[in-house]
Amino acid sequence: MKKGLFFTGLFWSITVAAQTGYEIKVTFRPFKNQYIYLGHYFGKTYPIIDSAKLDQNSQAVFKGEKKLQGGIYLVGYPNKSGFFEILVDKQQHFTVKADTATIGQGAQFVNSPDNVLFTAYQQQMAVRGKKISDLQKSLKTAATKTDSVKITDELTREDKAINMYRDDLVRKNPDALLSVLLISMREPELKGAYKNPSNKEDSTAAYDYFKLHYWDGVNFWDGRLAYTPFFEEKLDKYFAQLVLPHPDSVIKEIDRMLGYASINEEMNRFLLVKFVNRYLNQKYMWEDAVFVHLFEKYFSQKTYSWLTEAGKKTITERAYSLMANILGTPASDIELPDSSNTPVSLYALQADYTLVAFWDPTCGHCKEVLPKLDSLYQARWKTDGVKIYAVAKETEGTKNDWLRFIRDNKLGEWTHVYYSKEADKSRTDNGIPGYSQLYDVLSFPTLYLLDKDKRIIAKKLTYQQLDEIIQLKKKGQ
Repeated sequence: MKKGLFFTGLFWSITVAAQTGYEIKVTFRPFKNQYIYLGHYFGKTYPIIDSAKLDQNSQAVFKGEKKLQGGIYLVGYPNKSGFFEILVDKQQHFTVKADTATIGQGAQFVNSPDNVLFTAYQQQMAVRGKKISDLQKSLKTAATKTDSVKITDELTREDKAINMYRDDLVRKNPDALLSVLLISMREPELKGAYKNPSNKEDSTAAYDYFKLHYWDGVNFWDGRLAYTPFFEEKLDKYFAQLVLPHPDSVIKEIDRMLGYASINEEMNRFLLVKFVNRYLNQKYMWEDAVFVHLFEKYFSQKTYSWLTEAGKKTITERAYSLMANILGTPASDIELPDSSNTPVSLYALQADYTLVAFWDPTCGHCKEVLPKLDSLYQARWKTDGVKIYAVAKETEGTKNDWLRFIRDNKLGEWTHVYYSKEADKSRTDNGIPGYSQLYDVLSFPTLYLLDKDKRIIAKKLTYQQLDEIIQLKKKGQ
């Protein structure tokens, strides 16, 4: 964009109204003839979106034809050795003056009320933060209980003063970006019985109140929140502490948030990236259903300018691997040859519980784990109605390695089948998913526990965890 001309009166008003894109003039001393960078927060990442070279007078200009998404931006030092924060919102033509010698007191701004307010806020927080830090240090070395109580009371007063200062700032500047950010950072304040619950009913009521009001004042269609360092932390806390750990509950929350965010490209992108990365590799067994839902509703029939073909391929392949073995659904049947080359079906095994073990005869960890599995099988699983269907996947070894390990470790009571490279290739060449894909086998050994109807009870757990589940199931009968 060409530099605007400066007129007076009516012509000046027209020029301002016609401003497009962004133009941020930066003076950053003492640097000269070096590149500085413009980036922004995106959750826990810091993407760089522009760069500009400082001249002999330590001046540079970040400029673009398209307006920036509002949020907290970062002006990066030469060599990317550090940065300082600025706010970008409606006014995107302004001047910044900074000096490393005084950057701790904040930069100076021209034509940017948002940043003037932001700088004053940062200065206030620095003063108040130091006072609280000094009080906390004094509390640790308090000589008497009376001193401790006095310091604690003062800390409480300082905390209240900070909250009052923030509330006053929001009240006086309701349309400022900083006010939006401060409101989004708030958490519900528990009072009365909610604050100090004395029984289970009060605790439940406090939880319900806190969850109900957790997002008060937060608009999921506001893309500016994606460009902050704290929104992702608030999101993580919500799902970790307030959402019931069950696929239906998590899916309901995700759909609600994405429903609002769909009208803002940046927030929609932020949440989709966040949720896909979170559930791509599951922490808990039931999270497979969450990832499959994300794929089916938001990726299978949709395209996004920010999603690469490689990224789409990763999401799709992962979803297809999980679809066949979602917790609570019937496991895919397996039919492979045993040691006598006779095909044996997984579903042919009649048992209260079937443990499916994918392993590799050349895998060191498998050689350690499988004998321990058999020890548990001999000690109690056999009487618990458990049978083991062991699938040996051919990798670097041979069929003789497989047979030798079974013989040497006396694993003859299990049902053993061999999954050769040839058998795997035959399936994939004919457009049939391999057993490794159907069971999402990413490492060896991979263990599944099925019920009498071959529904998946548990998957990808240790043999100790599987034992706990079997014993709990037996007690519940």
